[in-house]
Amino acid sequence: MNLLSNYYKIKGPLPFIDVDLDDDNRLYVDPHVIRLMGSPSPFATNAVNCLDTFFDAVTNRIILGTSAALKEGEELLQQFSEPRETRLGMAKAGFHGHGGALKVGTDIWNALLGDVRALITVGVFKQVEHIPLFVEGVDNDITSDLTTRIIYGPLADFTADMIVKYPQFRSVGEGVKTFTRQVWDPATSMWDKAEVELPVVDGEPLLLVPNGWARKRILMGARRFWSTIVLSYAQFETTVYVSGKPVKTPKKVLKKQKGLEPGRDTNIRVTNRALKSQQDLVEAFTAFVDGKF
Repeated sequence: MNLLSNYYKIKGPLPFIDVDLDDDNRLYVDPHVIRLMGSPSPFATNAVNCLDTFFDAVTNRIILGTSAALKEGEELLQQFSEPRETRLGMAKAGFHGHGGALKVGTDIWNALLGDVRALITVGVFKQVEHIPLFVEGVDNDITSDLTTRIIYGPLADFTADMIVKYPQFRSVGEGVKTFTRQVWDPATSMWDKAEVELPVVDGEPLLLVPNGWARKRILMGARRFWSTIVLSYAQFETTVYVSGKPVKTPKKVLKKQKGLEPGRDTNIRVTNRALKSQQDLVEAFTAFVDGKF
């Protein structure tokens, strides 16, 4: 294992993830973790701003609904070349493993225009971290890749800050080089190009990620949503009262019922059903996740 700290001979607790420079690191950048941590400053604040302005730019075009707006919305989601600079995730499971950024973006767009559209319109589906709850094929790897690409600017700024703090990045190996990279501009809500300085290892640029921003499993996963909140709501729906006392159907029984099997279709269907009873399951799940973090 060729750890970053060993390669650069940096000792002590690190403010960034100590990745293996020679292999994929099975950690995934989690947008909800960044939102909850709110640090380091100002990078977390800027990252959340990128995430929210990007999602608003996409969903606002869906709500507008004109042919021009819909074309623009899809194009915004097709700009996700795989960000291998972090060394995080799994190469075979990321964009490359799913047929490239164009296909991934189109698949997400088609899902947003389909059964998920109603959830966007009523404001339930409103953050990047909600995508894996309802969009098939988006889990740890794709969520991490999407997030990294959207917050590339703040990550590059964090990396620049670390280069100043640790001069080893300039003096060891191939030093630091300037690259032109795609970044999301929250001020214009458009993709842009920027020149960024990144360390180089074996000819490949290195983008540093703050400690805590990546996990072995994202907090807001589809199956976790289903097993906690979706099935709990199904229990509420099927509760009967015997002698004035509520009797709930066990979740292990509900799991076997048609229409309640694990999957995004169930998540979408039950979430929409709950809305008719003024119940926001995404809000409930967010509160549950936040309480466990």
